[in-house]
Amino acid sequence: MRDAESLGRHDHVFLGETHARSERNVWAVIALTTAMMFAEIIGGAMFGSIALVADGFHMSTHAGALMLAALAYTLARRRANDPRFTFGTGKFGDLAGFSSALILAMIALGVAYESASRLLAPTPIHFAQAIPTAALGLVVNVVSAWLLSRGGHHHHGHDHDHEHHHHDESRPLEIAGAVYQLSVFEDGAPPRFRLAGPRLQAAATEIETTRPDGARQRFAMVDRGAYLESGDEISEPHAFDVVVRIGAASADCAFEERAHGDASVHRDNNMRAAVLHVIADAAVSVLVIVGLTLAWLFGWLWMDPLAGLVGAGVIASWSYGLVRDTGRVLLDMNPDPKLTRALLTAFERDGDSLADLHLWRLGPGHLGAILCVVTDSDRDCAYYREAARQVGDFSHLTIEIERRPARADGAKRRVA
Repeated sequence: MRDAESLGRHDHVFLGETHARSERNVWAVIALTTAMMFAEIIGGAMFGSIALVADGFHMSTHAGALMLAALAYTLARRRANDPRFTFGTGKFGDLAGFSSALILAMIALGVAYESASRLLAPTPIHFAQAIPTAALGLVVNVVSAWLLSRGGHHHHGHDHDHEHHHHDESRPLEIAGAVYQLSVFEDGAPPRFRLAGPRLQAAATEIETTRPDGARQRFAMVDRGAYLESGDEISEPHAFDVVVRIGAASADCAFEERAHGDASVHRDNNMRAAVLHVIADAAVSVLVIVGLTLAWLFGWLWMDPLAGLVGAGVIASWSYGLVRDTGRVLLDMNPDPKLTRALLTAFERDGDSLADLHLWRLGPGHLGAILCVVTDSDRDCAYYREAARQVGDFSHLTIEIERRPARADGAKRRVA
């Protein structure tokens, strides 16, 4: 028998918290870069400076790469509620980041080829034009980096709330026919247990914890009027099994240390790609200035192409990292193995098993999960949904329950 979570209509807007601000900042950088491009090309043509003209055309490739990021932000926002995108448009930025990484790789190859050619066959350098041009490019890139950094590309916000809940370290317990609420309270105070419910007496109540390493601790309770509070503080982490004893009766529950997610889950790869383009250009400008200055002062003409080769290597390294990370997102690789292990532990503690588990990234700061629970209990989807929320935040969560008369020994578990 299978029970599936009831279908409900909710939005699938999986965009980052600073999406709108990032979009505006990228367009501002494109405007700045385009203005500088035309100024250099026109100025170079008017004053006969081939270095200015060359740098102007280089700026055009820079603006084109940033255009990918800007269009990705715009399309993701405009198509956020398009039903054709069944899991939203949060991956538009990763697609743009992947494309930008390929452009960076081609730029690295072009710089390496040109540098190697000049290393083998040195050409005259017009230092009076080349050094100021490189310095001007560096200034533009510094301003661009400042504008982009205001977009905040390390965040974990959500643009909707249908699946987002803050962690509440509280557990309901039924003891001797009465319902009690056990919580870990730490709002502006050292963490302590609080137990609320009918007919509580501190002298007859005790809490005992057992941690994964087997360490046990007992907590005596103090009467605070509306509730009982443990006299001793609770040490970190808050991951343990708990037994609450009231007289001769008792009940148990478990507390999990909430998984906060891998940093890659929250990273905005579209903004990262835009920033890398600017930083790569700035790094090349710095290397060019250093190489040209040494060549000018000491006659080391080989320093200029050598600086270009070093810059090409740095850009290629950044390109590889961006391709690797965005490719993982586009191929729906598991973004957080630690969170996966935490889900397995939480769901299998009470004798259930996960026949299937899929975890993937929907957009910056958004995770999707599909879980198939095999159980012989009468627990419903709401129970398992709350169990998942105790472990991590999920923007899209689908739970399927497969019931069996008894739990099969040696059942296979598949994790994707």
